[in-house]
Amino acid sequence: MFDLPPGSREVPTRIVLLTGASGSGKTSLTRRLGLPVVSLDDFYLDHDHPDLPRRFGIVDWDDPRSWDGAGAVAALVDLARTGHADVPVYDIPTSQRTGTTHVDVTGSRVVIAEGIFAAEIVAACRAQDVLADAVCLRRPRLVTFWFRLLRDLAEMRKPPLTLVRRGWALLRAEPRLVANWTSLGCRALGPAQAEKEIRALLQRPAA
Repeated sequence: MFDLPPGSREVPTRIVLLTGASGSGKTSLTRRLGLPVVSLDDFYLDHDHPDLPRRFGIVDWDDPRSWDGAGAVAALVDLARTGHADVPVYDIPTSQRTGTTHVDVTGSRVVIAEGIFAAEIVAACRAQDVLADAVCLRRPRLVTFWFRLLRDLAEMRKPPLTLVRRGWALLRAEPRLVANWTSLGCRALGPAQAEKEIRALLQRPAA
C-alpha cells in the first residue's frame, strides 16, 4: 500500500483503485468487502460518441479511448474531499448512459473504484492526493475466461459468438494487460490477498 502523502489529513476518504481482466473477480471482491463502490464502467462513452475505437466489427469496449477517464477522476476527487458526487448510470446492453445518480460516502474512510480502466487513473488520483492503493486482480486465465463468459451470457451483454471471440482474445492478451496495469502503478494480487490487504488498510490509524 502507498504511504499517505503530505496533506492527506485534509482528505477524509481515500480511494482504492481495483482493476483486473474482465471476469477476474472484482465485483465478487467488492461484495465481500462491503465498502462503498464506484463502478468505473459507468463512465463508458455512449455508443454513438464520435471516434470510438472498433474491433471485431463492434466498438472496442476494452480500449481506454471508449471511456471518460477525466470524468471518473473528477467524481472520485469529489467523493474523497466532500463525500458526495454525481456519477453516470450506464446500461451495458444498449451501450449508453441512462441518467445519473448521487453517491454519498460520508463517514467512509475507503471507497473502492473498480473497473478494467482503473489503472489508467492511478497517476491522476495520486496527483490529486486521494489515492490509498491500486490493485490488479490476477488469477489463472482459464478461470477468468470461464467466469467472464458465464457472466456475459447470463447478462446478454452481446451476441454469444461475439462474447466467445472477445473472451478468447482477452485470454490471450491477459499477460500483456496485467503487465501494462502494473506498469501504470497497480500491484498484481490474487483475490484472497487483495481482500486481506484492503481490510488491513481499514485498520490503519487515521492520519
